[in-house]
Amino acid sequence: MGDSISTDTYTPRQRTVYRKRLEDELEVFDRHLQGARFISKGTIGLELELNLVDDTMQPAPKNKQVLSHLSDDYQSEIGSYNVELNLPPQSIEGDGLVSLEKELSERLRKVHEAAKKEGTHLAMIGTLPTMTTEFLSDPAWMTQENRYHGLNNSIMESRGELVHMDLSRVESYSHQFEDIATESTCTSMQLHLQVAPDRFPHAWNASQAIAGVQAALSANSPLFMGHRLWHESRIPVFKQAIDTRTKELINQGVRPRVWFGERWITSVFDLFEENVKYFSPLIPEGRISARKPIMLGDSPGLHYLNLHNGTVWRWNRPIYDPSGELSHIRVENRLLPAGPTVKDIMADAAFYYGMVKYLGEQTRPVWSRLTFEQAEQNFINGARDGMTARMQWPTLGTIEVSRLVTSHLLDQAREGLRILGVDSNLIDDYMGIIEGRASRRQNGAQWQLAALMEAGPGTRPGTPERAAALARVLRQYLKNQAGGAPVHTWSTEVE
Repeated sequence: MGDSISTDTYTPRQRTVYRKRLEDELEVFDRHLQGARFISKGTIGLELELNLVDDTMQPAPKNKQVLSHLSDDYQSEIGSYNVELNLPPQSIEGDGLVSLEKELSERLRKVHEAAKKEGTHLAMIGTLPTMTTEFLSDPAWMTQENRYHGLNNSIMESRGELVHMDLSRVESYSHQFEDIATESTCTSMQLHLQVAPDRFPHAWNASQAIAGVQAALSANSPLFMGHRLWHESRIPVFKQAIDTRTKELINQGVRPRVWFGERWITSVFDLFEENVKYFSPLIPEGRISARKPIMLGDSPGLHYLNLHNGTVWRWNRPIYDPSGELSHIRVENRLLPAGPTVKDIMADAAFYYGMVKYLGEQTRPVWSRLTFEQAEQNFINGARDGMTARMQWPTLGTIEVSRLVTSHLLDQAREGLRILGVDSNLIDDYMGIIEGRASRRQNGAQWQLAALMEAGPGTRPGTPERAAALARVLRQYLKNQAGGAPVHTWSTEVE
């Protein structure tokens, strides 16, 4: 969905033609995988979604104005209060992670400056705690571009009913929306890992196996619409926001478009085949209308397959990219929230890359001893309970995630980074942050919940007192974020 599209509505004929082209391209992709050469340098990359807020800490729908001060390296997102930045791919070897950190800091600085020119502030956080139902009920929440209107129209037409948000944990929130507005609240950090096609199954399976640990360790979205809900509320919010299924279809076992998956894989083709087999096209934009070539050099462009892949939101998504001298395959790890700080983001990235490398090199991989259903339940537990989550892990049984990380996975992540050739001092730096976070059991979500207790003890959702406390929490969060120290070191005192 990163590309522009020509319209926001489509005819039955367009949809029929698109389906045929999609099925044809799946066969082309299969042949290309079997016979072509692919890039296999193992590069890494990062995308980051951001929020804009005003002086009162309310969402500021000014992304177009802010983007007018920035280059094409920065894009809009579906929410008019969101912007996105992308970092170029690079090697992880040596000081590659430091180079990525410096580039991220520099690009964030530019967005800060652009936001300041428009009287707004930048918030790098999973979900704005100050977001309100009223703001998302105003059509101005959406960025005015065809691709976003088209996505919204297709999802709402497929669903045929209002979007019902229903979440509970410490508190409960329930509301019906006229559109997919709540999807815009789910700002994420997305990690990319380019791998050779024959190594993709190892990388994807490893990513799935540690998804629950990632969600728990890095949760930063505990306050949705001002309610204390899941520690990483983005996970259920995103799933509910763009679900195309009615209750009857859910009862029939129809798969959700926001999907963990249902099995370990043996080829990247498995995932693209499932996408075509199980999900109807949402955005049937023709190749000519999209101005996409049939071929890019010696690689098939696969416009239809790639566009369709972009409307199936797996938490670990396969990507086929034909834009280089040779095409390449990569994993897009999509489950992490934005923030809290650059240091936290880089530590999360290092932990992910280290774990995927280590697990992918095992002769008896973890996914041969962990059922897929257990991996999915770990993911749900991690998103719901954060640092207090309990996980199933081979040979260990049920174990608290903080202990799993400090006693077992940290050493594995360190070894994976060593195999990747990362400088030892950087391994110590980034894994030290992960160790501190797990030992203190304080991530972004835990800090926000504790800060809310400090700023507004006993307040109830929907009251002026809770709203004022949430604004204080976010203001303190942004102050701490600007300081740059990792979140596990933050005091929960709120000024």
